Amino acid sequence: MSPSASTSNLKTRARGLGRQLWASYGQARWQGLSASARLWVLVFIGFMGVWVFVSIAILPAMQTLNASERQREEVAQQVVQMRSLQQRAQELQKIKSLAREESLKSLESITPAGNPALQMTIQGDRVLVQLKNLPASQLAAWLAQARSNAQTLPDEVHITRAALPNAGVQAGVNTTGNSAKLSTAWDGQIILRLPKKP
Repeated sequence: MSPSASTSNLKTRARGLGRQLWASYGQARWQGLSASARLWVLVFIGFMGVWVFVSIAILPAMQTLNASERQREEVAQQVVQMRSLQQRAQELQKIKSLAREESLKSLESITPAGNPALQMTIQGDRVLVQLKNLPASQLAAWLAQARSNAQTLPDEVHITRAALPNAGVQAGVNTTGNSAKLSTAWDGQIILRLPKKP
């Protein structure tokens, strides 16, 4: 006997047993119920049927719909990011490459002369920048200008973090150790690479 035939045989037996139980017990009990009790049983069976239908047919579809909406939102965000990157890449392509001398002049123009916190030394196609207690905000602004105006990028970075007292401490204002705020500053050196000679 094949497995499908045995499964079919079991289903037939189960149906037959169900009919026998209903004929011997269920029908008699159903007949013995009052009209209002029968109505409540039918209402309960109806609610159960609706619940089963919603659980099987509607809830999975709603979950799939919600998941697809989230995926659409993620894809839309990725498209916006890709368009932004594409626009940025097109802008970078339009920028004219600077020669070494132009880059060096631009770098010197954004670097204040005689500032002990930020000193430059030219070494061929590289520029050694010495930092001494330079606030992080000034370093970030200077690096951004060096990248955009002089078209230079850091080749090597060797810096250590230092503590720079706030303006009140520098001015001699008495503050307790707990209330004195410290901002970040950097010591060390950065090596920038100039554009290659044309």
